Amino acid sequence: MNSNGKGETVAEIRREIAALQKAKSEIDDRISALQARLSTCASEDGANGTNCCSQRLTPPEPPSSGQLSADAIYRYSRQLILPSFGVEAQANLLKSSVLVIGAGGLGSPALLYLAACGVGRVGIVDHDAVELNNLHRQIIHTEAYIGRSKVESAAAACRAINSTAQIVEHKEAFRTSNALEIMREYDIVVDATDNVPSRYMISDCCVVLRKPLISGAALGLEGQLTVYNYNGGPCYRCLFPTPPPTTACQRCSDSGVLGVVPGIIGCLQALEAIKVAGAVGEPLSGRMLLFDALSARIRVVKIRGRSSQCEACGENAALTEEQFRNLDYENFTQSPLSMSPLKLHLLPAEARITTKEYNEINLKGEPHILVDVRPAHHYKIISLPKSLNIPLASLEGRLSEITAAYASEESNMTATGEASRAPSLYIICRRGNDSQRAVEFLHEKGFAFAKDIIGGLESWSQDVDPKFPIY
Repeated sequence: MNSNGKGETVAEIRREIAALQKAKSEIDDRISALQARLSTCASEDGANGTNCCSQRLTPPEPPSSGQLSADAIYRYSRQLILPSFGVEAQANLLKSSVLVIGAGGLGSPALLYLAACGVGRVGIVDHDAVELNNLHRQIIHTEAYIGRSKVESAAAACRAINSTAQIVEHKEAFRTSNALEIMREYDIVVDATDNVPSRYMISDCCVVLRKPLISGAALGLEGQLTVYNYNGGPCYRCLFPTPPPTTACQRCSDSGVLGVVPGIIGCLQALEAIKVAGAVGEPLSGRMLLFDALSARIRVVKIRGRSSQCEACGENAALTEEQFRNLDYENFTQSPLSMSPLKLHLLPAEARITTKEYNEINLKGEPHILVDVRPAHHYKIISLPKSLNIPLASLEGRLSEITAAYASEESNMTATGEASRAPSLYIICRRGNDSQRAVEFLHEKGFAFAKDIIGGLESWSQDVDPKFPIY
């Protein structure tokens, strides 16, 4: 009810929501601007005649005489009293610069700890915006930043935890056209990306510019970590001279990930960067850490050393900056750099229908069978009514179930006097790829009337029922 006691219309509610969202955006922008002022310490006199940034701590200068500033000693005291770390390592951190490529699941904890521990300059590269389904693992972001730049969000969080650190924002995709210019300004690189082309590109760039690379990966319930191109150790190409097949390349959006797993690997990436920057301990060069979350096992295994035949860092390698700029990493790996979901086109138009067309069939009550070929644990998340779940992986062994469902539908049609036509068979999945593979297989097995529903459940949510959950 509104203030006049009358029921609000949908249009009025939407207008109020839009006004509140605009106000919220303006508040968020103001907060971001104030955080930026904390970082840059813009000296402005307030109305009361005092400096508005008078309470901000000044960036500590790396000690020339072995003595840190009072603020730095107090801030980093718990590190300084470690016998194996101390003033020298802290001074090294303050003089160092680290570039983190990716502000997602791996980059989130890495960035927070690098900023917190006293790395002098931290660069953040990312071109994506924050989404709601990022937040279970990308803990550097908050709901207030949904729809806004990940770099902007991550930079604000880093500045909030350490206003003395210099945070550099690179709101752009990391590509061969800008990689050398960006990376050249940093001492150490952290690869927090999640696709094969980026891994080769970042490693090659590190080789060309002679930068150590802290490489991490996390998927599902497992993770791994190593340090490349450091103290004579191997680069990424030394271990993987040939890219894996496209079918073997998985991403979180397709295969899933438990949020804490990239968090653990990201923390370890920060640790390795600190060890390299601080010149302490034994960085994971020539070794790889393997993490299994379910069994709580961590193994460190020795990996192949630098290959003399490596095309990037081998004895006869001559990878130049110009050659790097001209390399097509998507073509080399046969994998896309973008996060856009794969869209297959395996079937002729007559073997496919749109979700809108299927909705019309449903509304008219036309007899048909709907087979959902997603894995069983996906089917449990959400499904369309009256669908039959037969995962693609088990389709061949469960054809009899489709035959039985088809016979049952035919029997129902006979009972209702509709025997003059045969029931239809439609196949659906999450995004419309596995359903095409299933229809191809069914055609081979004699189900020539099977049709794919284009775009799967995601298209159903976009074009038919906006309230249908997507994941």
